[in-house]
Amino acid sequence: MKITFLGTGTSTGVPVVRCHCETCESADPRDKRLRCSALVETEGKCLLIDCGPDLRAQLLNNHIEHIDALLITHSHYDHVGGIDDMRPFCHRSKYPFPTFCQADVARDLRARVPYCFREHLYPGVPTFNLHDIEAGVPFKAADVKVMPLRVWHAKLPILGFRIGKLAYITDAKTIPDETYEALQGIDTLVINALRLKEHPTHMSLSESLNAIDRIQPRQAYLTHMSDGMPPHAKVELPAGIALSYDGLQIEI
Repeated sequence: MKITFLGTGTSTGVPVVRCHCETCESADPRDKRLRCSALVETEGKCLLIDCGPDLRAQLLNNHIEHIDALLITHSHYDHVGGIDDMRPFCHRSKYPFPTFCQADVARDLRARVPYCFREHLYPGVPTFNLHDIEAGVPFKAADVKVMPLRVWHAKLPILGFRIGKLAYITDAKTIPDETYEALQGIDTLVINALRLKEHPTHMSLSESLNAIDRIQPRQAYLTHMSDGMPPHAKVELPAGIALSYDGLQIEI
């Protein structure tokens, strides 16, 4: 199994427009963060997690030419704003592209890009087969077993995903006990850590470290970071925990 971090930034990306903080002005390419997304390759299949507004650049930057299914954590713009850029993959399929999300996300997508779901489609538009999924109920995406995990983005119930020994969680503020139980035995954890200071809807670095300590993966990678996280080279973390960065590939 392999995961490629396509984007590791928060909704603003890093650098932030008009910001001149140390992180935004860093020359380290690891501090240039597109909006959060990842590609998981396993069992000969490629699963894309989220499709934010930087998706086109991410696909080109990482030379991605094949995707079998799309998994969506929630419908905030920084996680679905690039769904129209799935067009080349939709056109290669005889059927609407398999997309897995909660019912509320499906409703939002139909409202935001209604031209993809009309009875009479304009020629060339991307089309999607939306599969409703629920936390705690496993499903198969391109024949790969996926367990959707409940996490809370403040008061918004959203999804993380466990795929084999990998778990991917983003935008979480809190994790319920049943999800901690479902995460037992994983090898690699990807989890959000927005910044050093506490935030009302996302985990801070200390909150993420506490969650990692409870889950006890072999290795953890932090993602969905803002410019409130110091430059990559200045962040010191415990053994087995690392900052991710755009383009990082991990074998699991």
